[in-house]
Amino acid sequence: MVFAPDTAEALEAAVILANSALEPDTLTTVEDLSAFYEGQGYSGSHRGDRAELDAVRAVRARLRVLLLADRDGAVGQVNEILADARAVPRLVRHDKLDWHIHAVDDDAPLAERVLVETAMAMVDVVRADEMGRLGVCAADDCDGLVLDLSRNRSRRYCSTTCGNREAVAAYRARQKA
Repeated sequence: MVFAPDTAEALEAAVILANSALEPDTLTTVEDLSAFYEGQGYSGSHRGDRAELDAVRAVRARLRVLLLADRDGAVGQVNEILADARAVPRLVRHDKLDWHIHAVDDDAPLAERVLVETAMAMVDVVRADEMGRLGVCAADDCDGLVLDLSRNRSRRYCSTTCGNREAVAAYRARQKA
C-alpha cells in the first residue's frame, strides 16, 4: 500500500471530482452531488442544495491545479488551503473507519471539507515524494486526471474506457500495417 487508506480515498475522491468537470460535466444536479458524497464516503454535513452544489463545482478547477502541481507548487497550495480553513488536525473514528485524521469541523461546508481533505492527503504525497502518482490520462483525446496507486506505477489511463479505446486503436493500427 502506497498511502494510508484515508489518504488514498481522499485522493481518489479529488480525482473523481476534478474529472467531473470534463465534458460531459457529470456534476450538474443536486442528485449528482449526493451520489458523489455518498459514493466517496464523506462524513459530516451535507445540505444537498443548489448553493452547496455550486460551491463544490467551484473547487474542481482548484483541485485539478493542486493535483497536477509540481512538488514545490503543491506545498504552497496545500499550506494556503489549510491556512484559509484554519485547519486543526485531529484523530477521529466513525462509522466503520478506524482512527484517521480530520482537519476541519464536520459542520464545515462540504466544498471546504473536500479541499482540506485533499490538502491533507497531498501532505502525505509531498512528504513521500510521490507526485508522480498523479498525472494526466495518456489517451490522446482525454485530459482526465489519473491517480496511480499501483505497485508497479503502471496506470496510464483515467478509466478503463480510455484504456480500451487506446488498445483498440493500437490493434487496428497494427492490423492496417
